[in-house]
Amino acid sequence: MSDLFSAENVDLSILRERAYNYRWATLPPNCIGLTAADPDFPVAPEIREAIMDYTRSGYFSYGPAEGLPSFKASIAKVMQERKKITCSKDTILPTNSAAFGLFAVAKMLLEPNDEALIFDPVDFLFQKAVESAGGNTKKIKVEPLTGKVAFDGLKDVVSRKTKLLCLCNPLNPVGKVFTREELLKLGEFALENDLWILSDEIWSDIVFPPYKHISIASLSSAIAAKTFTVSGFSKTFGLAGLRVGFIVAPTLPLYQQLVRTAQVKSTAFGVSTLSQIAAQAAYEHCWEWVDEFLMHLYQTMDYTVDRLNNIDGIEINPPEGTYLVFPSLKSYGLSSEVMAERLLEKVNLAVIPGSPKFFGKGAEGHLRICFSTSFKMMKEGMDRLEEGVKYL
Repeated sequence: MSDLFSAENVDLSILRERAYNYRWATLPPNCIGLTAADPDFPVAPEIREAIMDYTRSGYFSYGPAEGLPSFKASIAKVMQERKKITCSKDTILPTNSAAFGLFAVAKMLLEPNDEALIFDPVDFLFQKAVESAGGNTKKIKVEPLTGKVAFDGLKDVVSRKTKLLCLCNPLNPVGKVFTREELLKLGEFALENDLWILSDEIWSDIVFPPYKHISIASLSSAIAAKTFTVSGFSKTFGLAGLRVGFIVAPTLPLYQQLVRTAQVKSTAFGVSTLSQIAAQAAYEHCWEWVDEFLMHLYQTMDYTVDRLNNIDGIEINPPEGTYLVFPSLKSYGLSSEVMAERLLEKVNLAVIPGSPKFFGKGAEGHLRICFSTSFKMMKEGMDRLEEGVKYL
């Protein structure tokens, strides 16, 4: 494994001060935190250098309301070359996090009481984004262990009120990477029912062989014309605290409408210039770092899945993407919330419960475990889990 991702490069003293959102700064002393999906490692050196270079002048003036042109151009290049999405910098809007991107697109596309289709289970932000726009959600069932999508049930969840299909690819928390055939089914279904597509691809760089990420907007010009692609820099590059993401709009008129909806010209919204500098450096200089990170994650994932498969009462399949595993502990007969509480209380191990508030009803009986940490930390976490199931 690369020294970049060794235990010596995980500074718990800093993480316990700065890592919030269910992570180290929120946990009891001596607790192992395998919770929110955020790397335990420092960011690539090129990102730190870019931030320091920018700050040396001492000027932090207002930036362009619609984002730095150089950053937008960098995003367009990555989208074209790595994701095969036909786009230009003129249809890309940097946002204050990918999460804000989901909310902005939902607000733009939905009227009160409109419906949006989301997966179950899936990250809670989709539900929140739709509800914030006054909409309602209908659920597309996904089998958490196999990632099998209930395509046969699509016709039962769509109605005249349905306006939006929300895609999360790779799928958090299941770890599923959608195949070309599956994406074509979803894309054609959207076209047949005149649905917009909101594709969250924040995990698209964290995919394990032999699986390949395919952007749904790359499949055809007809599907692309209905697709808003949202992504960010937290999962791949560890920039969650800088809150920077972006939206790729399908056309210039829709981009202009999005700018109005997001209110970036008001100065009340928009993304920090310094965050854009960091993210641009990530896209332009840090793909070798990402390759090393993926090698580490693949090895750590393999170890984690093997350990879980050897604990009685746990069922698991390896994730195809993300740095999350989502094992089933239904055999223990307890709710996900109770299991997570007991693991924290009995063995000082923190994980995210597969409860409806996080992922929907389909997640019940599962625990989400993040493995974007050192091999040493993961071993300790699995040791504690193996001991902790005795209390379930």
